[in-house]
Amino acid sequence: MKILILNGPNINMLGIREPNIYGSQSYTELLRLLEQWAQDLEIELVHFQSNHEGALVDEIQAAHGIFDGIVINPAAYTHTSVAILDALKAVGIPAVEVHISDISKRESFRQISYAGMACVHSIIGQGLDGYRQAIVFLKDYLSN
Repeated sequence: MKILILNGPNINMLGIREPNIYGSQSYTELLRLLEQWAQDLEIELVHFQSNHEGALVDEIQAAHGIFDGIVINPAAYTHTSVAILDALKAVGIPAVEVHISDISKRESFRQISYAGMACVHSIIGQGLDGYRQAIVFLKDYLSN
């Protein structure tokens, strides 16, 4: 099983950016955890992070026929990007949306998730462990 992990803008600033909201663990720590979880779950993970919307769309499109599932944290693009929504719909790969913070309890503009409209599941407010939960969900989803 091969899963693509996509992270949007500012996720590379984990541990630096608003640690009271996103925690003190760094992006490097997230990558280390992803590798550990992949090994534990016996799946292949590929991760990609970009601050550029088009680069994320390109990665989603390139995933077609290669990946079994996608875990995506579109970050700020969650609330603005119809392009990411359309790309997820176009490739038809089961996707799980992840948000480190609980976006439902934040600013009003964060209440809409375009990407989530194309996802089979969303995990919010679980910190970095939300990625593990998303991977486990996708593994079960794809196995059934």
